[in-house]
Amino acid sequence: MNTTPAVLSATSIDGNDIRNRQGEDLGKVKDLMIDLADGSVSYAVVSYGGFLGMGDKLFAVPFEALTVDPEHHAFILDASKEQLEKAPGFDKDNWPNFADPQFADTLRTFYIR
Repeated sequence: MNTTPAVLSATSIDGNDIRNRQGEDLGKVKDLMIDLADGSVSYAVVSYGGFLGMGDKLFAVPFEALTVDPEHHAFILDASKEQLEKAPGFDKDNWPNFADPQFADTLRTFYIR
């Protein structure tokens, strides 16, 4: 019987696959953004595209938009590849202000249904 863990270490999440419900690869967890006020994980930074880490696009996905797939050590995001390609993203040298409420609203509107 496979159960969803209640707690995971950040290092066990780093590099995990992100897939959609159809099993398509949507990238990998590159980093986690922690809310220092309450200690919760606000966003998973997801790397998608590129080759060997070059040319990839980064996305901040609200952690609540992900579900754990413990059997495959992956996360499921309810989005198609086409949706992700249209998602608000950023490059590794120009990260957004994660504390900006407007940024948070934009991401929640895009990912949370």
